[in-house]
Amino acid sequence: MRTPRQGLPGRRETMIIIGAGLGGLSTGCYAQMNGYRSRILEMHEVPGGCCTSWSRGDFVLDCCVSWLLGSGPGNEMHQIWLELGALQGKQIRHFDVFNIVRGRDGQAVHFYSDPDRLQAHLTSISPADARLIRRFCDQLRSFRKALAVYPFLKPVGLMGRRERWRMLASFLPYARAVSTSIGELMADFSARFTHPLLREAFNFILYERHPNFPVLPFHFQLASHANLSAGVPEGGSLGLARSIEERYRALGGEVTYNAKVEEVTVEDDRATGVRLSDGSELRADIVVSACDGHTTMTKLLKGRPLGEEYERLYTRTIEQPGMVFPGYFTLFLGLRREFPDADPCTTHLLDEETAARLTGIRHPSVNVQFRSRHYPELSPRGTAVVYATYFCDIAPWRALDEGPEQISRVRAGEELHTLPVRHGRGYYLAKRRARDALVAFLEERHPGIEESIAVRDVSTPLTQVRYTGNYDGTVLGWQPFVESGETLEELVKKHGPGVPGLADFYQSGVWATTGGLIRAAAAGRHVMQFVCRDDGKPFTASIDESAPPPTHLVIPVGVGADTPVPAPRPPAGAPLDETWE
Repeated sequence: MRTPRQGLPGRRETMIIIGAGLGGLSTGCYAQMNGYRSRILEMHEVPGGCCTSWSRGDFVLDCCVSWLLGSGPGNEMHQIWLELGALQGKQIRHFDVFNIVRGRDGQAVHFYSDPDRLQAHLTSISPADARLIRRFCDQLRSFRKALAVYPFLKPVGLMGRRERWRMLASFLPYARAVSTSIGELMADFSARFTHPLLREAFNFILYERHPNFPVLPFHFQLASHANLSAGVPEGGSLGLARSIEERYRALGGEVTYNAKVEEVTVEDDRATGVRLSDGSELRADIVVSACDGHTTMTKLLKGRPLGEEYERLYTRTIEQPGMVFPGYFTLFLGLRREFPDADPCTTHLLDEETAARLTGIRHPSVNVQFRSRHYPELSPRGTAVVYATYFCDIAPWRALDEGPEQISRVRAGEELHTLPVRHGRGYYLAKRRARDALVAFLEERHPGIEESIAVRDVSTPLTQVRYTGNYDGTVLGWQPFVESGETLEELVKKHGPGVPGLADFYQSGVWATTGGLIRAAAAGRHVMQFVCRDDGKPFTASIDESAPPPTHLVIPVGVGADTPVPAPRPPAGAPLDETWE
């Protein structure tokens, strides 16, 4: 029996969640914790969505987690991962350098997250910029403290007036650093450096260039890294997703794979369930879409009026340049031997000739990770994995494409939705040209790579579309700090994570927020707080205690990395039962 009016306590009991990415899995976990009977429908054969990996021969190719915000204690992000069972029983690895940026002449800038080391290193490169360097590092010192009070557990839209005042009051000691860094674009800040490499390198701290980002997210990521709360979890990206899936199933949830939703069914302005690609229908009291937002709004809701604000966001704003994160071109190389002198993570600034061979490249740079340094357990001993990526527009690839971007086929009596599709000859030639250009580039910097290659794997934004259905192959969805992300945040504060005029329907995952994996995980917690609010029941959550807490390992990789580095103290507020090595 369906509830006649949303908001009656205890009446809604069942929930369908579309998508088993981290947003969907998180939503399911918190639904089960709060007494709802939920079922996740996923069109792929594995959980995780964009947080995934795959095997090629003896190599596991991990394409997601390069740093995981909240992987260490002392902040609310960490609590969410522990509630989801994501980190328990795992070793979290931390590096002393967040990223290295190498200029076209090979000169390197090591972006240590520790502000003291960073200040000393940058000043040694450019003493003339000492004042600007000190300002940046002083703000980083403030952000390290501010992370302890940064809110993640409860959405602002559900905070009462007193809670908001308390939140604002907790930020008062760091108000100057926060207000200054959010009010200035990194592009403008970096332009003040007199040293040409620093002037360019600061834009690539976060691996790629983000022209619309203010200084604030750079401080946030570096501060988290310095606090040992932006490491990488043992088992990699798919291992992270499977841990949350295991937590979800242990809580009584159900996941159905190879199940592609074609429509959210609606009766009398209420979501009643879903219709699958095989024609079957499933009903539930609540429907949560944790898949691609554009697909949800323009296809799954079958042209239902979204209201003026959402209509503009999903049909006009989304098409403007820079409103969503771009996709990636990705090259994986499985190598027959190790390259011990290679750094775990480096952004290389490219010359025009090399960049011209990389179809769709947004900025002349490529991020190169020796991924086996992050996840040694994912490749055989004595081998290495290279992961090279660049921000990539999908339009040039679509211009070369001659086939469908996604197709379903029946195999052995089961409908599958992420199988390979055929593209045009020009598409494959462009992939090969980009692959060969990157291999040649890597060979120049690490002689012997080319002859060591055992496995090659190449993907484009169209590959991402095939696997996830994400709009234009984006991995992260809405961009923050621009019209789209800011509009979304205001709409969620105003209407909650749903659609005005459509009851029993909610949205979760990265399309209900802005940002990466922790945002997706937090979105699941937040949407269930809205659901509980609407049902007049208290929200509850608990930490998974079925496995021991994570342990932590610090790995020195920067200048002077051969010198042993003593293990730092745990961040303020770290529980004593977490092990630090």
